[in-house]
Amino acid sequence: MTLSDSTFILPKAAELTRQQRQVKDQILEFATNHLTDEKAAVFVLNGDAGSGKSAVLSTVFNELQKASKDEESVLYKTDNHLLVNHNEMLKIYWEIAAQTEFLHKKDFQKPTPFINQMVKNKRQADIVFVDEAQLLLSQADPFNHFRAENQLEELLKLTKVLVIAVDFKQVVKLKSYWSKGMLLRHLAGHAVQTMQLKQQLRMQDQKVAEWIDSFVAGKLLPLPQTREYDLQIFPDGQPLFSWVKQHDKQSGLARVLATTDFPFRVYSKEPWYVTAGTLKLPWDRFNYQTKTWASQPQTLNEVGSIYTIQGFDLNYAGVILGPSITYDKANDCIVISSDKFEDQTAFQKRHVNDIEDIGTVHVELIRNVVNILLKRGRYGLGLYAVDTALRKRLLELADINSK
Repeated sequence: MTLSDSTFILPKAAELTRQQRQVKDQILEFATNHLTDEKAAVFVLNGDAGSGKSAVLSTVFNELQKASKDEESVLYKTDNHLLVNHNEMLKIYWEIAAQTEFLHKKDFQKPTPFINQMVKNKRQADIVFVDEAQLLLSQADPFNHFRAENQLEELLKLTKVLVIAVDFKQVVKLKSYWSKGMLLRHLAGHAVQTMQLKQQLRMQDQKVAEWIDSFVAGKLLPLPQTREYDLQIFPDGQPLFSWVKQHDKQSGLARVLATTDFPFRVYSKEPWYVTAGTLKLPWDRFNYQTKTWASQPQTLNEVGSIYTIQGFDLNYAGVILGPSITYDKANDCIVISSDKFEDQTAFQKRHVNDIEDIGTVHVELIRNVVNILLKRGRYGLGLYAVDTALRKRLLELADINSK
């Protein structure tokens, strides 16, 4: 399995899209023009899950590091870094570094150790990239060795140019809660350029992506008719698992995923299970290996979560929608029951009193989890809903499509 099979990395023969190339050129120009500014300049790249943000950042960073070793370049000897606050994505970047001439493993870090190291050594970087910037901590987290108030604020002090890729619909924890308004407040007084990637590049059918957007927003529509994408609704977890195993045998990279609605403990030695009708499979375990979770063959018999699959491409995703995703028959819509959500770390109380309606934000975070999981599959998505009423309604909508 190559990196381009399972991640945002492009195959050797492939190229960035026209819009991605435009963004790449804009980032390089922006970085070059603002290296001598007194205050950090910030380039913000927006885009939905699967829009190709990481592919752009990786390509630009590779070119930047190549230029930093070219005596003829204005970027010669610049000190540049790429940060991502996600273990599985960091492993992808480390693997890229091992295969690329101008990259080194030390170029890629999580934000906390980078910040602590730079502060300790009283250093300032030239250009810092942050992938999945919505995962930056927006409050102190002493347990994980971050004692300042906000990682974005710290990075603005530690670099001349900051390039961030962000998707507010992929925020999944209160301790890293970000909104557009919060970001704008923190960037006030800095030179800022913003661009957005609008094309869905992972999922091979735009109609399915739009159906998912409606689903995440709570609106249920008949399943789109498509020959390019395999969208299935299942009455039980066992046929969903069989569908996943069949596709994994045929084309690889098919996995079962679930919303974090089932009990688990991250560092537990005992397995914790996900139940979907007659199906019972163990949750993914904390991945100490250098290989990403989805690229390990034994994980076909596990259930992945946002913590193991975010930033990773699957060919087919079988998603179990847990008890917090319910159906309101009277209004024919999805209702989020946040009291049934089992991710204990997601709702840990913020130290910063900057959220007016915490209940609304809880619902928003769960919707974001659903959005992330449903947009993992390139060629197919299978769904099973634990909630009986929602499962029945989804099967009805699938039946409407088949007539």
